Amino acid sequence: MELSGIASYLISFLTFAGVYAVLALGLNMQWGFTGQFNIGIAGFFAVGAYTSAILTTPSSPAYLGGFGMPFLIGLAGAVIASTLLGLVVGLITARLRTDYLAIASIGIAEMVRLFVKNEDWLTNGVRGIAGIERPFADTVLDSPLTYLVIVALFVVGVYFLVERAYASPWGRVLRAIRENEPATAAAGKSIAGFRLQAFVLGSAIMGLGGGLYAHFFGFLSPEAFMPLYGTFLVWVMLIAGGSGNNRGAILGAVLVWGVWSGTELLTGLLPTEYATQGAAMRVLLIGVLLQVILVTRPEGVLPEKPPKLIARKR
Repeated sequence: MELSGIASYLISFLTFAGVYAVLALGLNMQWGFTGQFNIGIAGFFAVGAYTSAILTTPSSPAYLGGFGMPFLIGLAGAVIASTLLGLVVGLITARLRTDYLAIASIGIAEMVRLFVKNEDWLTNGVRGIAGIERPFADTVLDSPLTYLVIVALFVVGVYFLVERAYASPWGRVLRAIRENEPATAAAGKSIAGFRLQAFVLGSAIMGLGGGLYAHFFGFLSPEAFMPLYGTFLVWVMLIAGGSGNNRGAILGAVLVWGVWSGTELLTGLLPTEYATQGAAMRVLLIGVLLQVILVTRPEGVLPEKPPKLIARKR
């Protein structure tokens, strides 16, 4: 029983880490590549999760749904919905500088969360959406291990696409905008256009992470998309792993989620009267960890390494 419990915990841990790795890769597309300070990750995370849930759950009189679509259709809907939201937000904020973009994006994320919380006809409000099935439901493949494999495949696929984008001429323009925007504009590149493209693609990846989360957890409520879980942790993961490095984003997701999960186990051992203080100490510990990383390794565990340019033979 002990071995099976440990195995179940590891599967759950790795699955959650995989979902957060997808979110971190999406943020890396925005911040690591282009320097866009998006603090509204939770909004795109929520849109992706709720879209996939609405498309795939059975009919219910409590909220919009009953489409009963397959798992992949739900994920596709999550990506499309987050892409559209990212396009709207990007068109509004593409020309904003880092601090103004941060203020605008966190405001939009809170608008999304409050909309999800109050529009009962669409999302069932604070009561949430339950019964979100995993793929291969009611078959021999319906197991947490199977879903871990699915999440791992999506992480690998997103990593491959983002890594190719990073090494492409398009990715070089994004890094040039991040490092020297005036020089990039002088070279004839559309700063707003490239910023918008990176923002929309990053938002789409975050929506995919939301869809994967919904089908793993099986239940959605607005509390799951508070800034602490949907934004702060993702930022810590990317900074700890290495901003601008896709491998660092994945490694940071695993390491920080390991610290977060480990502190949950430790606080569970505290007496009941200290449970509230223990929860606050978890957040404090993550904040201290972030400060230590910024002081000792400001570039993260895996610093960014721009791809080498291969000289063409004449």
